[in-house]
Amino acid sequence: MDTIKDFQEKFLNNLLKDFNGELDYSGVSGKRVAKRLTELAGIGLNEQGGSNRMGFSPEERRAKELVKTWMQQAGLAVYEDGAGNVIGRLSGKKDGEAAVMSGSHVDTVPNGGHFDGTLGVIAALEVAEAWKETGFKPEKAFEAVIFSEEEGSRFNSGLLGSAAMFGETDRKRQINLTDNHGNSFKEVLEKDGLTVDRFFESKRNPRDIAAFLEVHIEQGKQLERENLPAGIVTGIAGPCWLELTFTGEAGHAGNTPMGDRSDALAAAGEFVSELEKLPLGISDSAVATVGRLHVEPNGINVIPGRVQLTVDIRDIYPETRDRLVNEVSKLAEAIADKRGINLYQNENIRIMPVPVSGDLQEKVKEAVESAGIRPYFLPSGAGHDAMIAGRYVPAAMIFVRSREGISHNPKEWSSLDDCVKAVHVLKNLAEKLCSTS
Repeated sequence: MDTIKDFQEKFLNNLLKDFNGELDYSGVSGKRVAKRLTELAGIGLNEQGGSNRMGFSPEERRAKELVKTWMQQAGLAVYEDGAGNVIGRLSGKKDGEAAVMSGSHVDTVPNGGHFDGTLGVIAALEVAEAWKETGFKPEKAFEAVIFSEEEGSRFNSGLLGSAAMFGETDRKRQINLTDNHGNSFKEVLEKDGLTVDRFFESKRNPRDIAAFLEVHIEQGKQLERENLPAGIVTGIAGPCWLELTFTGEAGHAGNTPMGDRSDALAAAGEFVSELEKLPLGISDSAVATVGRLHVEPNGINVIPGRVQLTVDIRDIYPETRDRLVNEVSKLAEAIADKRGINLYQNENIRIMPVPVSGDLQEKVKEAVESAGIRPYFLPSGAGHDAMIAGRYVPAAMIFVRSREGISHNPKEWSSLDDCVKAVHVLKNLAEKLCSTS
């Protein structure tokens, strides 16, 4: 691999080479956005050209400290809470009112990309930079935030920083967590300069936050198909994981006639095939996925006697999501009964979806149109910090076009034009929300 310096030079040149300089207006600087994306991309860079900034790692800490310096240069008052969340605050004319907050995260999955999370942080900071350059003073305070450990790579439990800020962490469960290297939750925090007690003192009063806004890459292909730089998120899907175990009878593949078999994999295969027909009959935004199967005994010449799989069921509306869960369960039961297979079902998680209010969607739409972009509405199938915030305060998301829909991968890419257009959308929206009661 190239040196970090060589990588960053190529990365920056690729961002800037086709940039439309006419997008530099109202204090927003595309070159500044590009340089900051590039600097963060060099932190935790691996040999494959990807990012490795695990939550509460030295690499995440370096990224946070770098953004802190940018926040200070932009004139923000910077502080860090007990969960490691970094907040840069720009006081408003009426500083006693609830603040408008915007941001995302800087941690990554192993061998991740260079836009997921970081773009949302840089976009929020760029709004403050633009206001500084134009002399704009918001009525309400504006806060740019970095949430800790969004991806879940450390403890296999993501959204940790936002959960701490909004009081969704369970102390007993949390302190019993260990990471993939056997380090306790307490040890991990202390290595990052934090403490367990202060972590659980990070909860803020939701009344102090008027709204939370998050810019994030789409991680899908809808905006690319529509040839649009940015889109309006209608809601964040809440997953339900339904674990199914089909149990038949293992037997010799050669000596057991086809009509005398109790094949668990055949039952599971029929279920997976029929599953993809269910979501569209219930909701345009619903999805159901089987990504992993455990087959036993998993021999070439043995009829499978047991198959365990998990169905990931999501929608942005709780009613249709739960209806789909019921239909998936009924489908599995019907196939098992038809084939004489035993079926065991267990629900592992059920997280409440977070729809974006119609009023806030309309405000995002106005901000999109003000930036000269055709409004396009789409759901978020992935979880984000906005999902946690949206349970307590009005929350909205602006998606940015992802090339080929690739994310969590070194090939992850969004053009600088699209990133800067999204900054203008966020700026338009933040100005409106910071000036209304």
